[in-house]
Amino acid sequence: MHISNLALFSLAALTPLASAVGHANVTNNCQAKMYLWSVGGSISQVHTINPGATYSEQFHRDPTSGGISLKITRTSNGLYDGSPQLNFAYTLDPTQVWYDLSTVFGTAFQGKILSVASENEDCPTICWPDGTQPAGSQVKTCEPNSDKVLTLCADECPA
Repeated sequence: MHISNLALFSLAALTPLASAVGHANVTNNCQAKMYLWSVGGSISQVHTINPGATYSEQFHRDPTSGGISLKITRTSNGLYDGSPQLNFAYTLDPTQVWYDLSTVFGTAFQGKILSVASENEDCPTICWPDGTQPAGSQVKTCEPNSDKVLTLCADECPA
């Protein structure tokens, strides 16, 4: 019975750690609807993000691919019809989350500001001031407990 209590106590001690994991958020500040799929080893249903709305999912590790890519298009069938995609990708490991932005099939947000920021000021930001991928690596890492927010059509780049 002593061992069972110890196992139960150990499990209870780990529970707060699991719930402390942050979220990947996509906020749509554009004037039009955006369409998002969460893609890892499988593809989620399409999520419509209306102007002013936010999509959110808790950081998690995909058991098949390891990482997740939030694929965003301006068209409702954009994942399947070759439309330009913005990819907000992350990989969660026990001590950090890796995150980045990239594009596929063109630039859907040219002329718009795209930014990734966190409530944790120590987490590095990503900003594309004209909606196109700048030269160099955009991969950032930070602790996994705080939210990381991609803002489409942001007002400005985070400081």
